[in-house]
Amino acid sequence: MPLATVRGDGDFIALLSQSGMWPTATQTGAVNAANPHTPEIVATTVLSFHYKDGVLIAGDRRATAGHTVVYDRADKVIDIDPYTIMAIAGTPATAFEMARVLQHSFQYYRRSQLQPLSLEAKVRALGKLLKDNLGMTLQGIGVVVPILAAMSPNSEPHLYFYDAMGAQFLAADFAVSGSGSPAVRSVLQYLNRWSGKPTTQRDERESIELALQLLDVAAESDTATGGIDRRSQIFPQVKLLTRDGMRTIDQETLVKILG
Repeated sequence: MPLATVRGDGDFIALLSQSGMWPTATQTGAVNAANPHTPEIVATTVLSFHYKDGVLIAGDRRATAGHTVVYDRADKVIDIDPYTIMAIAGTPATAFEMARVLQHSFQYYRRSQLQPLSLEAKVRALGKLLKDNLGMTLQGIGVVVPILAAMSPNSEPHLYFYDAMGAQFLAADFAVSGSGSPAVRSVLQYLNRWSGKPTTQRDERESIELALQLLDVAAESDTATGGIDRRSQIFPQVKLLTRDGMRTIDQETLVKILG
């Protein structure tokens, strides 16, 4: 079937599968690592939490292969559409491909069905991509553990986290992923339970400052997390999702908040 044939149900991934352009679980399971001693490139750390006006989602910029820093300007927080943000931890090659497929899938549905995909369908779509990647995951390569912040137009934003096999969970307070996530999770649990000011009571500036501090904490305990590099002017990505839509916090604002 040619790719130009439009499916009536707006399922972009099914269209790719019918065209032979999307691998099945069996096909991905047939892949073997050519050299198991070659370190895989991995991206970490990402975090997200509910704050007073919506959801904040952030990530450091470092990608590593074993103990080597491969790249210090990786974009791990990706706009999928005006109401959806995906943060990646794991193998960038696989994660970036998932993000591109989601972008095209959501746009294809909107154009073919003349309406946007529902929030529930968006959440399941990412879960399906992770399940399709199960063969690679079981071999320990191409593993992705993402976070998804999403909403329907004019509604409250929601926050979801996933496991590597595609199960999705609604996060009531926060979600973290990546090798630096244990330190971040511990701090957020303390703040939300014992500090007297949980993240849901913090305004925009306080929340951005907290996200930067959390990534700095992660960098202190995890060599794979980049944190903040003032000398090279490398700062984490920070995005906000509120009822007014999505917004990216620029570097100038981050510098001001850091003082």
